[in-house]
Amino acid sequence: MPGLFDILVAGEINPDLIFSGNVLPDFGQVEKLVTSYTLAVGSSSAIFACGAARLGLRVAFIGVCGQDVFGRFMLDEMQKRNIDVSNVIIRADGQTGLSVILNQDADRAILTHLGLMAELRASDIPDDLLRQARHLHVASYFLQTKLQPDLPTLFQHAHSLGLTTSLDTNYDPSEKWIGFDKLLSATDIFLPNKTEALSITQSDDIESAAKQLANKSKIVAIKLGADGAVLQTKDKRIYMPSIPVDIVDTIGAGDSFDAGFLYGYLNGWELEKSLQLAAVCGAFSTQASGGTAAQPELDAALAFVK
Repeated sequence: MPGLFDILVAGEINPDLIFSGNVLPDFGQVEKLVTSYTLAVGSSSAIFACGAARLGLRVAFIGVCGQDVFGRFMLDEMQKRNIDVSNVIIRADGQTGLSVILNQDADRAILTHLGLMAELRASDIPDDLLRQARHLHVASYFLQTKLQPDLPTLFQHAHSLGLTTSLDTNYDPSEKWIGFDKLLSATDIFLPNKTEALSITQSDDIESAAKQLANKSKIVAIKLGADGAVLQTKDKRIYMPSIPVDIVDTIGAGDSFDAGFLYGYLNGWELEKSLQLAAVCGAFSTQASGGTAAQPELDAALAFVK
């Protein structure tokens, strides 16, 4: 097995400050009380990295953060989870990104300060680091604006060095959903949710969207929330139900799903088994506040995998 790492994550760094309570914000200096708060590992990329490491994959992370309390928190939390952060770029003159989240039942509202989240560039990722990994994963495509222009070339270069690639775009704040053809053709595994898949393809149904996307990426695994997931290749479609759980917080469920799928993929599992592990990991992660607190270890997840 070549390299030191199973997965290199090139991503954004920000914690989540999560408030929970059955209230809605109101201007006019109206003060409302929430039930609880949590400062947790945030950012799709970091939550994914934590989930992959918890399953037992060897994970390295590269991104940009500030030399501030939120940056130190994120690096400390990732290191506690055995993620190599030695390649993270720390800028003393910048602010680490931050998301403030209000949870209300199964829904949430999010306010995000990008800070340094968009600063990573493809040129910041050296060949020496790529050669140490088997796989390159990128999430939060729409927030990583300086990585976007050269990402297709980076994925193609990663392929030339023997890596496979995966992408989870997350939501597009501009709602334009454009500029994907070249990137998707260089993506081995595309991991959108239902809203993202329908928006990118301008489709009305998930079957059509899955088929369109699979004409570009080799494997497309679409997250359907409580309805489970669907996987599409050029010649195969697999549906996978979710497992019933008591939902506390859906933050990071999609990232935990991604971690489960890539664990199976990188260990040579059949696609159906990989998809089932992904669905289990996504469901497990909703059972506690924050994106990482309920991510399962491999043995616990495998108890629900046929």
